[in-house]
Amino acid sequence: MSHRRPIRASLRMNRVIVKHGKGDLRMSYGKYRSQSRRLKNWDYSTPGGYFVTICTHLGKPYFGTVENGEIHLSPIGEILVEEWVKTSSLRESVELDEYVVMPNHLHGIIILKQVVETPRRGVLTPVDVNPDTLGTIIGQFKSACTRRIRADYTRDFAWQARFYDHVIRDDVDLQRIREYIRVNPVKWEMDKYYWKEK
Repeated sequence: MSHRRPIRASLRMNRVIVKHGKGDLRMSYGKYRSQSRRLKNWDYSTPGGYFVTICTHLGKPYFGTVENGEIHLSPIGEILVEEWVKTSSLRESVELDEYVVMPNHLHGIIILKQVVETPRRGVLTPVDVNPDTLGTIIGQFKSACTRRIRADYTRDFAWQARFYDHVIRDDVDLQRIREYIRVNPVKWEMDKYYWKEK
């Protein structure tokens, strides 16, 4: 039996807001979308560190299994690693830090660097131009993985529509997140994303 809070709906300016548990789903033009969890007024192309969590649709464990605190990747999980590592080689402004692929999600730290434009005359000029926003990078990563997984393994594969992000504030925050990523396989059965066959 499912234990869920009751759903309440109200009509506001031709939009339906459905309250379900902690978050809101807004219905606009007949489609639901969840409220953004992004930091308000933050430019997600700003150089700095970002912790992301990207999950499969409905938490299905496509990427492997955890046994005795160690992750054993499936071929689909290996695709994730290949595409994740490729992310930094495709973009000059992206550096990858700690990451882990779990059975149904990936945790990773992405560092966006300031790009330096080199004009034709050879003079280096720092500019605040970074076409790689966090959302664009994650969207392209998810798309590349999906294309390969569906072509080679299963047409049923899907990602959760959004992803979790956290702007890393300082070195203490960075070290805490690195440790969380490192111990994630050991704590798998206590993880909020833990998948258990019903």
